[in-house]
Amino acid sequence: MSAPAVAYPDHLRARVDDYLRTLRFPSRAPRTDGLEDAMRYSLLAGGKRIRPVLALATAEAAGVDAPDVLALAASLELIHTYSLIHDDLPAMDDDDLRRGRPTCHVKFGEDVAILAGDALYAEAFQHLLTAQPGEPARLLAAARELAAATGVDGMVGGQFLDVAGVSDTPEDLRRLHALKTGRLIGASVVCVLLLAGVDDEAVVRWRGFAGELGVLFQIVDDILDVTGTDEGLGKPQGSDERHGKRTYVTEYGLQGARSMAAECHRAARDTLSVVAPAGATELEQITDFIFTRTS
Repeated sequence: MSAPAVAYPDHLRARVDDYLRTLRFPSRAPRTDGLEDAMRYSLLAGGKRIRPVLALATAEAAGVDAPDVLALAASLELIHTYSLIHDDLPAMDDDDLRRGRPTCHVKFGEDVAILAGDALYAEAFQHLLTAQPGEPARLLAAARELAAATGVDGMVGGQFLDVAGVSDTPEDLRRLHALKTGRLIGASVVCVLLLAGVDDEAVVRWRGFAGELGVLFQIVDDILDVTGTDEGLGKPQGSDERHGKRTYVTEYGLQGARSMAAECHRAARDTLSVVAPAGATELEQITDFIFTRTS
């Protein structure tokens, strides 16, 4: 965890940011501008855009032009933003800051924040199914993967396990985070492969890489909740401890969590070298960045 900062594919992030800024969410119903304002306030708040950047990097590794999956990449970020808005609500993590500025519910009120999150989730699939080019069966397969990754057997299910406090063993903890965090990160890889028509056997191997990457992200997140600063994180440090959550740090200690992160990073890089033997520079950069990030 003390390694120096590593390169990040900022050229891909710039493409994502440029594309997101073009998105509008108009309605034929009068007086809904305030809802779009809340949606764009959170969507355009910045960040590394890891999930959509991961999608673009996967496309390049799979021999697909990155711009060809920008609509999918944007849909991933819409869903991620929805999850952040809802995570920050008083009924969940009760955080007042996100990316260094007031959270959506602080800025617009809890009721509008809930609706903004709901709308972003719906608009993600609207955008994917209308703006993403691709053979219809492949596009539906990607949409199905994304829906599964964000529902009961994915992000929302993992969030339920978290708030219900029913994860009692280390295996339970890994399962919780594999759902809550790992599934959407995994979908960022797998949806691209499904759109590209990659065969099932190869997709299974890629899932192994994505799974390790998702767990790595969460372990580092838990470490940063203890070692980071409010300024660096862009949100209150120590949120997990404040809510009494079981994390990799509470389970294994800070040094144990760091060792687990190193193991996950090594496994992710090893798996990547198998699924992309010709090299995947951007994916290597993202993997290294997730391991060494400080915010």
